[in-house]
Amino acid sequence: MAEYEERSNEHGTPQPEPAPSGDGPAQPLTSEPAATEAPVEELQRLREEVERYRQEAERNWQQFLHAAADLENYKKLAARQLEEAVARTRRAMLHLVLSVLDNLERAIRYAEGAQDNEAVAGILEGLRMTHRSVLEQLSMFGVRAMEPVGTRFDPARYEAVESVPAEEAGVEPGTVVDVVQQGYLVGEEVLRPARVRVAQ
Repeated sequence: MAEYEERSNEHGTPQPEPAPSGDGPAQPLTSEPAATEAPVEELQRLREEVERYRQEAERNWQQFLHAAADLENYKKLAARQLEEAVARTRRAMLHLVLSVLDNLERAIRYAEGAQDNEAVAGILEGLRMTHRSVLEQLSMFGVRAMEPVGTRFDPARYEAVESVPAEEAGVEPGTVVDVVQQGYLVGEEVLRPARVRVAQ
């Protein structure tokens, strides 16, 4: 029974059991759970999800690039259409002014045939001044009259309305000898072709 009794010191305090000797196996004071690896299926699922997101991001990026290109093309198209609309309007207005100029020139020619009358001479001078003023205003828009007489006939600039014998005109065949209706350029572009007589 003595082996089951607690050992007491001289004050009667229970003594702890002696530590086990180093002969036996050491027992761990705390136990840690073993690290567990994610199942192979879970890793595969994550890889597939990452790949799906990557492909989706690539598609979104391509769509963005296409949208940006479409927007840039639209801007260029809109700018070009605006320029063309302005050019059409400008040409239409200039043609309107040219029709007024034609009427002025006809009036001048008519008045020149009757300028012996003093009143007609005054009207003629007023018409000439108006004609010069219109030409000056047109020049501010880059419009200038063609000077085809004596030049080689150019179908891109002139419209032949009549032919005359070259020997009679004293020029080489294909030469412009007279202007029936004045032609005009805006810059280097033909605003209205000149209607001319050409030597044949």
